[in-house]
Amino acid sequence: MTPIRLELTTPPNDDHRPVFVSGHFCQWYPDVDRFRMRQIGPGKYAIAFPAQLPLEYKYTRGSWDSVELDQSGEAIPNRISRRKTGTRRDVVPHWRWYGLPFNPVFLPNVSLVSDAFEIPQLNRNRRIRVLLPCDYDASSMHYPVLYLNDGQNLFGEGSAFGNWTIDQKLAVLAHRHHHKLIVVAIDHGESDRIAEFLPYNTRLADGLGKLFLDFIVHTLKPHIDAHYRTLPERAYTGIGGSSMGGLISVYAGLLHPATFGRLMIFSPSLWAAPKVYADALRFYYPEPTKVYLYGGKQESKYMVPAIQRLQESLLRQKHNQPKLHLSVDPKGKHTENRWGREFPQAVEWLFF
Repeated sequence: MTPIRLELTTPPNDDHRPVFVSGHFCQWYPDVDRFRMRQIGPGKYAIAFPAQLPLEYKYTRGSWDSVELDQSGEAIPNRISRRKTGTRRDVVPHWRWYGLPFNPVFLPNVSLVSDAFEIPQLNRNRRIRVLLPCDYDASSMHYPVLYLNDGQNLFGEGSAFGNWTIDQKLAVLAHRHHHKLIVVAIDHGESDRIAEFLPYNTRLADGLGKLFLDFIVHTLKPHIDAHYRTLPERAYTGIGGSSMGGLISVYAGLLHPATFGRLMIFSPSLWAAPKVYADALRFYYPEPTKVYLYGGKQESKYMVPAIQRLQESLLRQKHNQPKLHLSVDPKGKHTENRWGREFPQAVEWLFF
């Protein structure tokens, strides 16, 4: 019988652990020597065995405590191949680490900037926290910075709405050396949240978004740049958020393009600012801007068409269009869990 050849590509930083193929052909034992893959290069493995159709399988590092995961550190379904001959090429972006989705030593270091950081533009205070790369103290390098809205929902205890678990996602990214990023988590204003994230007056509230963005650009960013080893230029500075936090992040790029060169826009509440499409049509900056747009089909029937319309408006610029990635999640809902799962892909595309 003609053999099937499986070829695997995976980050080479874990090459000290062997790779096995497990499936119905070995009663799903994770470490049968007959199905140990041969290493053919850094992060590259191969194996050939007689075809058994359909071929259902998974890759392991020798146990189910070290099974393959997706690039966000989440479990994946069994792989299925119906090839009768030839080579199937697979990619494993991440592996379970001795029962955990990441190595705990890779968790970022959380620094409290202030429990009551002054916002002079709005005459109020706010908690600000910083997530530093796990090896920040052992390094002298300077890092890109990503400012994220709705800090209460990003890591730690989270909120009643859930948790992105970005601390854990940054640990997952560290396995691929894509963790060299400072994240600044800005708590929202509780009852003032909608007003602070509105760029102008609407029926929802009198918009304070321009003042809030002035705070980030003229007060918070200079403080962060002065106290941490940052790369302050726009090419290394991003801002992001979800829902209303995504909306104000759009306007951060439109109103302060000299400051923010990277935008992470998840499920933005574009309906709350109907002029956003016309405002996006006028966007222009002579240096490259990267925009990561995400929306889920299960959020509402309007979400995906809205972000597609925003994409079209941003790309209408004839000269020096922003570089834009649109991610549409067929199963995506308007939840912190879904935004957390998207976070690693967005970070890698925007910064690495």
